[in-house]
Amino acid sequence: MEIKRINNSESHLVVDLFNKYRIFYNQPSDIQLAHDFIQERLDNNESVIFVAFIQKGGETIPVGFTQLYPGYSSGRAIRYWILNDLYVEKEFRQQGTGEALIRAAFEFAKSTGGEFVKLSTATNNLTAQRLYEKMGFERQLPDTEFLTYQLKIN
Repeated sequence: MEIKRINNSESHLVVDLFNKYRIFYNQPSDIQLAHDFIQERLDNNESVIFVAFIQKGGETIPVGFTQLYPGYSSGRAIRYWILNDLYVEKEFRQQGTGEALIRAAFEFAKSTGGEFVKLSTATNNLTAQRLYEKMGFERQLPDTEFLTYQLKIN
């Protein structure tokens, strides 16, 4: 297996995986939307994407990806990374692909001066929760000092 950070000319390598990731989270399949979203993130240098590749039948095929977004804390004056997406094709799960992608994300975050990597996952995604905890992520208790709000724009 090879893990590679892709650039904006390689977005096609992750579009199908990203579409399947969205379907996993109950979104409708939309390849064009997946393409446009990934391409825009990469074109604008708004995210970092690592893709896992394997050799199969003489071809190199993408089997998983993770996407990171930068985050900042003004009060603490630090940079951190949000591991927003992690997806591995079903037939390649439980083979270390997710772990390898997370390790690549950690190394990248560390190399850019990130203080930590954070993520969220669905409460019913127990497989992902086990992986994250195995990799050293600690479940955060509700924040007692700050409240989070959201306002829908459209």
